Amino acid sequence: MQVIPAIDLRDGCCVQLVGGSYADERVRLTDPVGVAARWADAGFRRIHVVDLDAATARGSNRETVRELLAENDISVQCGGGVRDLDSIEELLAAGASEVVLGTKAIEDREWLEKAAGLYPGRLIVAADARGRNITTRGWSETVPLNVTTFVRELAGLPLAAILVTAVEFEGRLRGPDAALIGEIAAASRVPLQASGGVSSLADLHDLCNAGATGAIVGMALYTGVLEARAIMEEFPQ
Repeated sequence: MQVIPAIDLRDGCCVQLVGGSYADERVRLTDPVGVAARWADAGFRRIHVVDLDAATARGSNRETVRELLAENDISVQCGGGVRDLDSIEELLAAGASEVVLGTKAIEDREWLEKAAGLYPGRLIVAADARGRNITTRGWSETVPLNVTTFVRELAGLPLAAILVTAVEFEGRLRGPDAALIGEIAAASRVPLQASGGVSSLADLHDLCNAGATGAIVGMALYTGVLEARAIMEEFPQ
């Protein structure tokens, strides 16, 4: 399993929120490009970048994203507010290894199928969940759609991966929802990335045993609860 540091962008800074709440920001670093370089120097070969402002229609960090892509030679999967084909093309042209799609992919299946056909193996669908239901628009809206059912319906699309964030676990350092990840892994043939709640090496092993091929880690790394060196020793890349 590949462990992937998260770089969540807000107001041009790298931040960490609890439960996706803008009112509960626990980490703020003013140099996201430097943060990415730090993770690369630690041995990580992939980072996960999300433009939180774009995802929640509060603004855009696109210039910071472009700088991140230009300054780093590791794989960077980018998402947040990507809702048209031009944005996908722009991010891939700028150097993103994959583009992460959320709200638009969930709300418009025909569009998702078209995008996946145009960019096979380059798109990741974010099927974020509150409880067992899908949440969209920067985690501000929860829809009556079971996340496992949704993931199962994506079978056959040439996706790079599916990313599932357990929103209620996000940033709380209380362990991940390994049971949810296990359910989804059993329902999908697409590589599965998991996010939310990781606080220890044991948590990472739980996700790996549940079937995750990748784990996004944020709060634990930024607060020092988990050390990059320990992760690299346990999950070399």
